[in-house]
Amino acid sequence: MTVRCSVGIAAFNDEANIGKLLAAILAQELCAVEIAEILVVASGCTDRTVPIVQEYAAQDARIRLVQQPAREGKTSAMNLFLQNAREEVCVWESADTLPGKDSIEALCKLFADPQVGMTGAQKIPVNVPEHIIGYMSHLRLQMEHQLCLEIPRTGELIAFRKVFTRLPPDVAMDEAFVEALVIRRGLQVHYAPDAVVYNMGPETIGEFIMQRRRNYAGHLHLVHKYGYRVSSLETGRVLRIGFEEMLKAFKLVSTLIALAAVEALARILGAYDYYIKGDKHVVWDMAWTTKEVASPMSQVTGPMSQVTGLKAESEKESTTT
Repeated sequence: MTVRCSVGIAAFNDEANIGKLLAAILAQELCAVEIAEILVVASGCTDRTVPIVQEYAAQDARIRLVQQPAREGKTSAMNLFLQNAREEVCVWESADTLPGKDSIEALCKLFADPQVGMTGAQKIPVNVPEHIIGYMSHLRLQMEHQLCLEIPRTGELIAFRKVFTRLPPDVAMDEAFVEALVIRRGLQVHYAPDAVVYNMGPETIGEFIMQRRRNYAGHLHLVHKYGYRVSSLETGRVLRIGFEEMLKAFKLVSTLIALAAVEALARILGAYDYYIKGDKHVVWDMAWTTKEVASPMSQVTGPMSQVTGLKAESEKESTTT
């Protein structure tokens, strides 16, 4: 069964990325999924976002532009998308992100199961991790990925069944509220880590704090007014995942220290051999544990190993005969 979907994009002054995003969506590798339409909701844009979308719309009839005179928030943009989307399965993406080559397929194919009501992609930052703020973005999203493997938490790129017609105007965290609506209708929310979405995290500490501050305030509003708590508000679970990341970092640092110590000792002994003993080690002392290399094929336990076993048995019977 082919899953047809409507793709919605929320845009505000995204001339730097909207063309690349539309090109990426049009180039999606699809098998069990069909993109029936692509709606770009341009909210109060004052740059070239609208002309760029119009250029793409002239080349592909599936692309439609929905203009909003003033910027009224992402929830308002989603409501406009919901009013105009024709398909039951909807994909919602921010205009400042880029999907992987088959992310729409990985998100939407799960809707072949009628119990699935929502899916979310894995967020991957494109910041340079060597920069401290970039590294913070990488680390935060790595922890979020681990959290989503336990309890799905969606954002940036989602797909959902259109089992509602609009969101309340006071909701800031639109993706999280969709989670609540889907779950309350008895449907399942799935995390699809094979569906990736690339985004650019904040580059300054001020913007990092601003982003995390507004998200936390929006999540608190969902809890106190609508009674829905996203998984990232489960402090105990988040602290456990953070502690596991600390253990990984400790293991790395301790291993680097041990490696440095062993290398230093080996160099001291090597210098002793050369300068004191005059031994150049032309004939090596053998490291016998390195003499046997395990073949990667020895790890195969699936159909290929079964074929190999059948072939061996066949050759044995032939020899016996």
